[in-house]
Amino acid sequence: MISIKVPPLGESIVEATVSRWLKQEGEAVSAGETLVELETDKVTVEVPATTSGVLVRRAQKEGDVVTLGAVLGELDETAAGTAAARPAPAPPAPPTPQTHEAPAPAGAATAAAREVPPRASPGARRLAADEGVDLAEVPGTGRGGVVSKPDVVEYVGGGQRAAASDQRAATSGQQAVSEPRPASIPTPAAPPAAQAPAAPAAPVPTPARPPVAETQPKPVAAPASAVPHPPSERETREKMSTRRKRIAEHLLESQHATAHLTTFNEIDMSAVSSLRERIKERVEKERGVKLSFMPFFVKAACQALEAYPTVNAQIDGDSIVYKHYVNMGIAVASDAGLVVPNIKDADRKGMIEVSSDIVALAKRARDGKLTMDDLTGGTFTITNGGVFGSLVSTPIINYPQVAILGLHKIQDRPIAVNGSVVIKPMMYVALSYDHRIIDGQQAVLFLVRIKELMEDPATMLIN
Repeated sequence: MISIKVPPLGESIVEATVSRWLKQEGEAVSAGETLVELETDKVTVEVPATTSGVLVRRAQKEGDVVTLGAVLGELDETAAGTAAARPAPAPPAPPTPQTHEAPAPAGAATAAAREVPPRASPGARRLAADEGVDLAEVPGTGRGGVVSKPDVVEYVGGGQRAAASDQRAATSGQQAVSEPRPASIPTPAAPPAAQAPAAPAAPVPTPARPPVAETQPKPVAAPASAVPHPPSERETREKMSTRRKRIAEHLLESQHATAHLTTFNEIDMSAVSSLRERIKERVEKERGVKLSFMPFFVKAACQALEAYPTVNAQIDGDSIVYKHYVNMGIAVASDAGLVVPNIKDADRKGMIEVSSDIVALAKRARDGKLTMDDLTGGTFTITNGGVFGSLVSTPIINYPQVAILGLHKIQDRPIAVNGSVVIKPMMYVALSYDHRIIDGQQAVLFLVRIKELMEDPATMLIN
């Protein structure tokens, strides 16, 4: 018997949450096949089988918090041959051509489909278990069809519609079951005309009810519609995931450990918008990259950091560590929570390369494929709340960094230009900084420098 244990999770990470089991107890597995996924505060770790065998025990449930070296389950490597031989008895099933068993394959197909575990977040699984909801019936709105907690909440809230659809399915199932019955039972009584009044008595409920119970395996749905607002729907309690707890701790640490201050400015996005419109199709065609506004801000921030190196520094005890490179952090919102992967040496890369790196990082973040190298070593961070419609905000510093740039929604606004009022696409930008080492003058001038570069993007080429 081989114990499956929590592997090393990365530097300074000592615990994780069991996110999802990919194998059931008694299921055969091959060497290298993923058994379970663990979610840490930074990345998702896949735990593979070290050898072929059968998973005989799952010691931890989904949602449990585990520490380094904890036992996740047990694998019996001696049962591999036995498990491989078990599927052999399957062939005798085909030679059963009986007509009354025709509905069986549909039920078997449904059962087989439900054996495949749907992709869902830990929060969605816990809520579904509390509410008695089958995740296979919940449509997922996340990337790749992942079922999130809001999907389950919306499904539970629409229980009336779900129950109605179940009733329609039951009715159609009852009709389908009752149709063959008259063909086999009241056939002799059907020919006489005098027996016409007896026809309604043929589909008597007594023989039809047992099959209806088979076609409706979830009688729980009926009581759900009878009680419009059970107590469990009014208030739910969910344990924080390891990543969410770490995010909360990190934000509080940033607020308590820094002298937090924010300064604002606004940028006329006309010039950079015009440039992007002119070249984005050519860039996508020739380089295969969709050009967004973020690469322009990354390059502008890199040049501004070169002019004001304190904004790219870090406090270490009673010393200031100046970084002569820029590892640009890009805040990415994912189903598992906010993560900040960073582009290494962004100041030494061209805009197209930066754009390609941003797309790759965002995809890995949303797919849960980020590595520890992606998430460590950042020196400055940009967060873009504008993609969600935010007009203005005060971002929190990604400690131990000392500053963060917040981008917001581009909005047409009237502004004064040479004594005239004109409509321009404007964006508010915010710089939150650690006032312990960054003076207000440096922070304001840094933001002004970004404004100048974005309003005249050609100047980025001559530096």
